Amino acid sequence: MKFHSLGIAFISSAAWFCTIIELSYSSEASANPASDHSLKNVRISQPSSTLANLRDFQKSLTDARLLQFDFSSTSDNTVEIAQESQAPDSQAPDSAAEEEGEEIIGVEKLQKPTSTPVYTIDSDEIRRESSDSLAEILRGLPGFAVNDVGFGADIHTGTFYRGASINQSVFLLNGRQIGSNVNIYHGGTDLNSIPTGAIEQVELSSGTAATLYGSEAIGGVVNVVTKKGTGLPQFNGFAQLGSFSSSNYRGSYSGSFGDVNYLLSYQRFKADNDYRVPVGAANRGLDGRLFNGDSTQDNYYGNLSFDLGDRNSVSLDVSTVTSRRGLLYFGFPLQRDRLDHDTVNVGLTWKALLGNGQDSTLNTTLSFNQDYFSTYGPTQTTFFRRGILNSRGLNARVEHNWQTSKTNNLRWGVDLQNSLLNGEAFSTLPRLARFNGEFDRDRIQAALFALNTWQITNNFQAEFGLRQNFTSEFGSYLNPSVGARWALSSGLALRGSWVSVHRNPGLDQLYAFDTVHNWLPNPDLKPEIGSSWTAGLDVQLAKSFAAQFTYFGSRLNDRIAVQSGQWTNVGLVNTNGIEAALRWQVSPQWSTFVNYTYTDAKIGSGAERGLQLSTIPFSVARFGIGYASNGWEVNLYANYFSGARRALFTLANDNPREFSPSWISFDLGLRIPVTRGLGLTVFLENLADRSYEKVNRIYQPGLTYRIGLVSDF
Repeated sequence: MKFHSLGIAFISSAAWFCTIIELSYSSEASANPASDHSLKNVRISQPSSTLANLRDFQKSLTDARLLQFDFSSTSDNTVEIAQESQAPDSQAPDSAAEEEGEEIIGVEKLQKPTSTPVYTIDSDEIRRESSDSLAEILRGLPGFAVNDVGFGADIHTGTFYRGASINQSVFLLNGRQIGSNVNIYHGGTDLNSIPTGAIEQVELSSGTAATLYGSEAIGGVVNVVTKKGTGLPQFNGFAQLGSFSSSNYRGSYSGSFGDVNYLLSYQRFKADNDYRVPVGAANRGLDGRLFNGDSTQDNYYGNLSFDLGDRNSVSLDVSTVTSRRGLLYFGFPLQRDRLDHDTVNVGLTWKALLGNGQDSTLNTTLSFNQDYFSTYGPTQTTFFRRGILNSRGLNARVEHNWQTSKTNNLRWGVDLQNSLLNGEAFSTLPRLARFNGEFDRDRIQAALFALNTWQITNNFQAEFGLRQNFTSEFGSYLNPSVGARWALSSGLALRGSWVSVHRNPGLDQLYAFDTVHNWLPNPDLKPEIGSSWTAGLDVQLAKSFAAQFTYFGSRLNDRIAVQSGQWTNVGLVNTNGIEAALRWQVSPQWSTFVNYTYTDAKIGSGAERGLQLSTIPFSVARFGIGYASNGWEVNLYANYFSGARRALFTLANDNPREFSPSWISFDLGLRIPVTRGLGLTVFLENLADRSYEKVNRIYQPGLTYRIGLVSDF
């Protein structure tokens, strides 16, 4: 199948229309949380079309819902516009309806770009899937192949979105960047060290979102939205114990006084992960058990927000993560290195309504982000090595969200970032002693961005974006983007996007020696430059059934990788794939979903031309079916992984063209109400009780359990 030709043909056709429909949704919370929830009714922005995206129901889905898809997310950047066909007096909001979460008749929302899907998973889904880390959350979303997750999670195995690595996507915390662009000493964005207790929801977008948040978003943009306090003081607690000495404790206290809202939370996760693994597995100790696979994380989070009159608000949030864990090195017989990872993130946001109306919003953000990595330990007892990286980022962002007319929205602004990196390399091995020493580098980046969304007719909408980047090392460069959506009928829509992408080498890849892997830096590295695109079809066959199909592709020149022990530009990589997401609300109590992703990430030049990128599977899939009634919940999941190429840290007799075996696993989640405000949770993973190779000699244990109590007072 010629995926690339298929996508180009669709985008070329869609460009004739240059517009798409704007869709919006609403939800109505049930007055009794223990009762069953009914389906939402379809709501759209114009009366002439009834097409909805996957999150399109008038009321909340049942408690059995397994995953939310939101293609027009209700973010803080939403600007409400009056529908032209309504009478003036109908535009006044009804406060009662607004409090219940209903959409106000006569008011529609021009949301985030809709030429690509925006998938959303909220805190209820996170709890339902018993996710202990951001990595576990993302593995349930379409497009993601998350190898570094769960028991025996290893940073080397990677996290990929549409074939792009973790540093080829943009990660945000409440709309501001938290990615360090660190690539050595296991210093990438460690999704297993980001606990779930303070997360309200996770949003995944792509396409023209790169204009708003960074041209390095080759794969996409992940935005982690944290919780905020409101209402009467409330305590929430959770305690969970599981297999291999795993434990997860978290608690939060939130509320408000006057115009001030607050939330404080703490979470601690710990696991020994000393389960039995077969001969040939990574880090198999003399007793036949996994060695050095333990992990501990402590997370503190606080949020304070308050209103300054009717048209201004200020919020401050602070989070810290302390992570201590062992490291696994694929096929190496026994690895003893340890990783200490400490993070601090502070963000201050001011939001203001400009003028006298509701059509102009100014968001200003100042933030500081620090990631401190220390990797140390011997592979044998005869020597010692240590690598330290201290990455800091000072960021400022100003964005103006302006509804210039009833059919046109403009989001424009400026990003400023000062990145600083210092560290140390040390080894007692004489042959590496010449690389011992410290380094200190910095980079200044700035960008002007603008994304215009134009709804020309009821059924056509177009997006046009420009991001002009300036850097202290690589000069300036312009990255445009376009998107379009066309509603063919009330149940069918076409969409497409194209974006120019550009990722600069990390400061560590340019200047820091990695004494753990013995990788040399390369100050002559060039940026990764290319483009990515999507073409998709949204189908709404009934109010209770929706499907979404997306072709995605990218072409990336000068991809950066390690070759012969040094970072280098290895050449061209072409990626093409298909993403499918289906959901069906069978009845008020029963719901089901299916996600499937096929990724063909081929090396386009060099000695490995024509081979799939290592550790990226061709196919991943996830199926779920859930039942909920009167506080009882049962959720069954099936997971499929097609296997991935073994090409990094292979053993002497390994073939780097060899693939790990495919596997399928089944998980079961239960929630049992005990008393009002108290519930028992049970999660059983790998019901078949069969150990299997997750990726490149990292093994999943047999049947495991997690049992917990959740309170809400």
